[in-house]
Amino acid sequence: FEKVRDRMVWDFALVNIAASLNMSGATVSDARMVVNGVAAEPYRLDAVEAAIKGRPRDKATAEMAADLAVQGAVPLRHNAYKIPLVKALVKRAIRGEAEWATS
Repeated sequence: FEKVRDRMVWDFALVNIAASLNMSGATVSDARMVVNGVAAEPYRLDAVEAAIKGRPRDKATAEMAADLAVQGAVPLRHNAYKIPLVKALVKRAIRGEAEWATS
């Protein structure tokens, strides 16, 4: 789980992601991904989950998944900045680059 906040004083995230990837060697065998802060309720990335199954956990998969995660996204007047945040969090989740993953 990782979130992006505006300032340390705010407790709520601008965007966050919860992701679980099961691996079979270097290949994603199963995945669950949910983003929040982008819709009225948490939004499951079903298309991303399906697309990354059977693929390696690499940069190409992360890029493809990030693009798929925001495909069809229609930002409101003042929240277009969330689209690149979602893309970045999806990439980090797939590549295993979340802050906690490397500590």
